[in-house]
Amino acid sequence: MLPAMTFAIGIQSRAGLVALADTRIVRGGEKLTRGKLAVLPHGGGSFFVMTSGLRSVRDKLMIYAESALAEEGESITRLHEVVTLLGQQLRRIHDEDGEGLAASGLSFNLHAVVGGMLDGDESPLLFQLYPAGNWILASDESPTFIIGRSSYGRPIVDRVIAPETSLEVCVPLAVLAFDATRTSSVDVDFPVDVLTVAPDGTVREQRYGEADLDACMRAWQDHLQAGLRVLPTAWAAPLLPGGSAHDPAPDA
Repeated sequence: MLPAMTFAIGIQSRAGLVALADTRIVRGGEKLTRGKLAVLPHGGGSFFVMTSGLRSVRDKLMIYAESALAEEGESITRLHEVVTLLGQQLRRIHDEDGEGLAASGLSFNLHAVVGGMLDGDESPLLFQLYPAGNWILASDESPTFIIGRSSYGRPIVDRVIAPETSLEVCVPLAVLAFDATRTSSVDVDFPVDVLTVAPDGTVREQRYGEADLDACMRAWQDHLQAGLRVLPTAWAAPLLPGGSAHDPAPDA
């Protein structure tokens, strides 16, 4: 049973959606590549699913969800109905496997980011699904969902993202958040799957290796170093050799 510590990010703006997921799975001393982003057509639209957590639960969820969607047919026309169905199947899997996983010392810890646009939706939507089967919807106030290794890349996104941010900015922003995570975590790495959803629902997807994004990563590193050199740092003079120390602040 493979653990799948993930970096997956979904970004929503008025220009559409961006999704990015790494493909690294670590099992003991092995490093494997497995896709964690799946695109499923439904009716006249499509949606994507990115997951973090146990691979066995993820695979079972995708199989159950495809069967349930086929049974429901054209009655499901909006993405929130798909996410609700995924939550129902996730609870079903918990009923089937939760006790056995716990007995083996494994957590039922599947999280998912789901996005896309179906026939009944007015615009692309983005959701986060929790292990209990409940979900939340992205908004202007909370436009980004990160699952797996979520802490390293979030500050980069939170400083920049806004409702009007273009896809031309959102795509490299997702890549930079991934790069920050990859730099600090051995179980997140290339290749990465990147996907966009345009306002009309058009989906475009690409897999990138490290060589494909090397120039972008190098430019970002150069800009960081250049930015440090031009920061106003007169306030730090008392801490540096040759500087005059401030008198200590009086006790409050």
